[in-house]
This record gives sequence, structure tokens and C-alpha cells, in this order.
Amino acid sequence: MTRRILIPVLALALVAPGLGAQQQQKNALPTSDEADVFSNAFRAIERMHMDAPSDSSLLAGAIQGMIKSLNDPYAEVYTSNEAKAFDEETTGNYSGIGLTIQLLNNRVTVTAVFRKAPAEDAGIQLGDQIVGVNGHDASSWSTSTAADSIKGPVGTSVQVTIQRPGYDEPFTFDIKRDSVHVPAVSQGVIDGNIGYVILDRVARNSAREMNDALDSLKSNHGLIIDLRGNPGGFLDESLMLADLFLKPGSTLASTTQRIPGGTKNQVTTESYQGRLPARVPNLPVVILVDRFTASGAEIFAGALQDYDRALILGERSFGKGVMQTVMPLPHGQKLRFTTGTWQTPLGRSLHRPRGLDGQPLPEDLDTFPKVKTPGGRILQGGGGVFPDLPIKADTLTLAERALLKTAVEAQFPLSQRISEFSVSVAKSLLANGSKAALDQDRFDQWVSEMESDGLPSEAVEAPGVREYLAWQVRMRIAQRMEEIGQEAEFRMERDPVLTEAVKLLESAKTQSQLFAEANQVRNRENVQAQNGAG
Repeated sequence: MTRRILIPVLALALVAPGLGAQQQQKNALPTSDEADVFSNAFRAIERMHMDAPSDSSLLAGAIQGMIKSLNDPYAEVYTSNEAKAFDEETTGNYSGIGLTIQLLNNRVTVTAVFRKAPAEDAGIQLGDQIVGVNGHDASSWSTSTAADSIKGPVGTSVQVTIQRPGYDEPFTFDIKRDSVHVPAVSQGVIDGNIGYVILDRVARNSAREMNDALDSLKSNHGLIIDLRGNPGGFLDESLMLADLFLKPGSTLASTTQRIPGGTKNQVTTESYQGRLPARVPNLPVVILVDRFTASGAEIFAGALQDYDRALILGERSFGKGVMQTVMPLPHGQKLRFTTGTWQTPLGRSLHRPRGLDGQPLPEDLDTFPKVKTPGGRILQGGGGVFPDLPIKADTLTLAERALLKTAVEAQFPLSQRISEFSVSVAKSLLANGSKAALDQDRFDQWVSEMESDGLPSEAVEAPGVREYLAWQVRMRIAQRMEEIGQEAEFRMERDPVLTEAVKLLESAKTQSQLFAEANQVRNRENVQAQNGAG
């Protein structure tokens, strides 16, 4: 069966509707020897075990045993709180005021204020410290306690008291909660002519956000889409993302799943076709992936790779070629388990089998199938998205590793101090209308303060360590100021994957030229490797 994505389709994390009474009756547990054994064992343990376990603990253990028997690394049961967190993560939607908070300087500190959200309208700023909520002293709260207290039903109000650096007295804001969406897409421009988009998850509205990003970046010379670390999300959003880049009628992906109630071999296969005209048909595209790029992000990348629409750079992706259904359970809980598989437009399964510990099982790459794209390129099938040009990520130097190890041994909160300093600098720059930057004198003073507070000087003064710390701080400053392009340019100082993407796009005007340039790079690397081996 072929479907166009005009209508909602099965998602990798599909929340199934509740079962009606008739359906529940039809699917009642069958009478069997095993059911009798379970019932009697349950009652015997409940009545006589020396620890007097509760019914709820025994049933919870039984459910976990059932999940374990599936040998499905992606199956699990969510508690009601975990289910709420899952919904927020996969949709990006929650009811609150639109803040990101972090524990800095032992205070819950605002590290981001979402645009057009209630917090921004009220006047809360980056770097504000939350010291009270609804009249309660929050000066010693954790971030989770603060977040839980600030969130609430849409239309209700919350009083947030903040301490703002430079002011003696705190401010109290009476803010009406509203529906807040955490964007999955952020964008900027690198080197003045290359669009850069970070897609951090495939959540609800990801395709719409990508469409808006393309509107603002379509006049650039090329486009980089960064999927590194993207864990995936909804299938229909993945398909709509691919639809933005491919011709109408293009097959975007296909799925195979068991017919509910049928045998293991009774399956249905569906393919999905795009319907929209390509949004940026002449813009050369590079997609960045790594070993954490998974699921819906791989569907998107795999579709564009199959049609020669994007050059893939980086590491081999995670390889999650199966999809899960998330079904509601009583009392706000949810059950997730695998219900099908998906394939790329050329029929590639990108699944990489894993054990229950999440580690990949042994494999033989020579047995993997290969497919040919419309442009004649040969792609590897199975086991994730294999990049067209493999590039290893940057690694820490010995001195940098020693710094991090020494900080841990000294119980010095280095990462927190970097965040605190970055927020402080970003706040000053925003107040002055300046771009992301780092004053050397202010940086040196900060490093000296850390050494005075217990960070071992021998680790800080090792060759290259100060430069590493300054690089970390500059990136965090740009991130706090939402200067994505500037953050990317700072990142390129130590990001060989992004650096290579920019270099290739600066020398190629078309997608075919981009592939040709990448082939030349790969051929040169192969020759160098052979000469080195010889």
C-alpha cells in the first residue's frame, strides 16, 4: 500500500488510542496452564513470603519480567512521571512560562528565555536567579523542584521571585502560564554565506520549524544540517522533513509491521510518498551524522542519501531500523515496545541488532547488501547510515584529559563554573548590544579565581589547556546569546566534521560538484593511508 503524507502516519513513538470495553473483552488473557501457574504462584508469594511483598510490587516485577522476555532493547514501561517527561521530550510541548534553568552559583539560574513565551513578556532575563516561587523560599531548591513548581495548567498564574545581579532587591513577577513549545530546530549562517541548521530531535512541529529555517536560509550558497546526537522521534515528522527536500511523488520510506492479532508472519507493508515541491531544489546540502544519530533522524538522512540529495559526513550512525508503539496504560503509565521495521526509499534496512545492554552484536560488513542511487553512487545497506565521507570527531589531548580528571579528583565543579562564567559574560554582552566574544583580561581573571578556589594550577597551566577552556567558554557564550552561526564558527576550531562541510560547500556550487569534491578528498585520504601503510 502507498500513502501520501498528507494524512498522519504511524510514528516511531506512536501513542495508541485506549482500548474500548469490547476490544478489552476480545483481548482478555486466555485460560492456559501458564496463566493458572502464574495466578497460583502470585497468590502463594503474596500470602506467605517472609518479606510480605505488596501486590503492586509483585505485579510491577511481573511486568518487567514480561518486558525482559521480549528480548527487545527498546521495550519499557513508563511510570506516570516518566510518561509526562516522555511526552514533553517527544513533542517539545509543556505548560509553563518558557525558561531553561540550571543550578549555577548554588542558585537556580535562568540560562535561556524562550522567545514570545510568558517569561520573556514578563521581563525575566538571562542570568536571573530564581529565589522564590509562590511565596516560598526557593534559594536552596534544586532545578527539578523549581521546574515542577513553576509548571502548571494553562491559564493559571505563578509568582516567580528573582534576584538580578547588580540589583539589591529581588523582583517578583506574576506570570500567567501558557502552552510552551521547545523548538527542535535552531539556525544561523557560517562565514556569511552557508546556512547552518541544528535539528536536535524529530519532535512535533520539527518539519514546520525546518521549513521556516529554509525560508530564511534559501539565499545562501549552501546548507549544512547537523543531526549529530539526534535520537530521532516521530516517523511522520521524519517523512515530512524529507518531503521538504525531494521531488513530489518520491518514495520517502516504507514500513513493515505485524497485523494486530495476526501471527508473526502476517504483516502489512506500506510506503509513503512526498507531495510537496522541493523547498530548496538548487541548494547543495551536507548532512552531519555521528554514532548517536538514530531512528527518525536516520530516516531523514537515509532518504536524502538515497536520492543523491545530500552529502553525508561524519561517523556511521546508530542503526535503529525498528519502530515502537507507545500505548497508554491505566493510571497515567505507558508501555513502549517494537511493532515494526522501516526501510529507506531504495529498500535499505539500516537496523543494527543490539543486545539488551544496548551494545551492537557481532557483524560482517562484507555481507551487507549494496544499492545504487539514481546518480550511480554505491551505498552500504544495513547497520546505520554510512557517511559518504567518513570523518572522525575531535578528541581531547592528554593535557585536556588530565584537566578533567584532576578537576574530578579535586571535587572541583569545572563544568558548572564554565556555565556560570558564560552566562555572566553573555548577559553583559546582551546588555551592551555586542556580539559573542571573550575578553582576554576577564578570562584570565576567571581562570585565576578558579585556581584560588581549588582547581590545581599544574593542570590549568599545562600546554593548550587555557586555549581549550577559552574555546569552551566562547561556544557557551554564543549558545546563551542564541548566536548559532557564531557558535558554529567557534566550534569549527575543533570540529573537523563541520570544518570539512564548510570547506566543501565553499568550493562546490551544485550537489553533483559537492559529491565530486568529497570523492577527491576521500581518494587523497586513501592514497595517504596506503603510502603510510607502505
